[in-house]
Amino acid sequence: MSLAGEDRKISIMNLLNEKGKVIARELSLLFEVSTETIRRDLDELEKENKLKKIYGGAVKFKVGMEPPLYERELLNAEAKSKIGLLAAELIDHNDVIIIDEGSTALQIIHFLEGKHNVTILTNSIPAMMLLIENKKRGAFDGKIILIGGEVNVKHLRVSGPIAEKIMEDFYVNKSFISVDGVSLEYGITSYDYEQAVLTRELIRCSETVIVVADESKIAKRTLAKIVDFHEVHVIVSDQEPPNGWIPKLKDSDVRWIHP
Repeated sequence: MSLAGEDRKISIMNLLNEKGKVIARELSLLFEVSTETIRRDLDELEKENKLKKIYGGAVKFKVGMEPPLYERELLNAEAKSKIGLLAAELIDHNDVIIIDEGSTALQIIHFLEGKHNVTILTNSIPAMMLLIENKKRGAFDGKIILIGGEVNVKHLRVSGPIAEKIMEDFYVNKSFISVDGVSLEYGITSYDYEQAVLTRELIRCSETVIVVADESKIAKRTLAKIVDFHEVHVIVSDQEPPNGWIPKLKDSDVRWIHP
């Protein structure tokens, strides 16, 4: 049975939904194509968040759950630190900025020394505490504004209708946004719908929207859409853009920054 690429991928997904697992070697025999062709099909389906590749095949994709903050801080820590340094270089003296609750955006705070009279709004309790400590020791001389609202204890962040209402009264120069997925087709996404709604409000009040995302978030879609891809201005990542993204970046007028 030889099928065209898209038809073959549909058949792979039907088998996966039926069995929960597929083996690349068995698929190559079934569809009369090479195992390399099957691996490419599985790569493409994984990028679409339709399955999870394992050694020799793939298993059904489970909708991701956002890890607690302390776990997120440990994931790709070196990459996030590099991103934090690059993002901090975009901050000018006297800027009014947003640093959101993400573990990547949090890294920016470590590189603010020498930035004068910067006002920072944040919905992150760890970001607020780190800013307070830095101000006490003279490493930060700006203003700190905690966005009020309901506290999420698991993620140590503030969100909900109160926070959204508060942000209606603010305008900022730059917002630094941590996200869970960056996709050309599906835009910027989050695991959490409530957080996505607040992030959309943070973006609305910003002159320049800067997404900070390590490689694990790129070409990925999660549950809740924040904004379309073209609605951000800068992406700061630890890696170059994926193959084929550069024309779309130019069309969308999105600047990509990496080490």
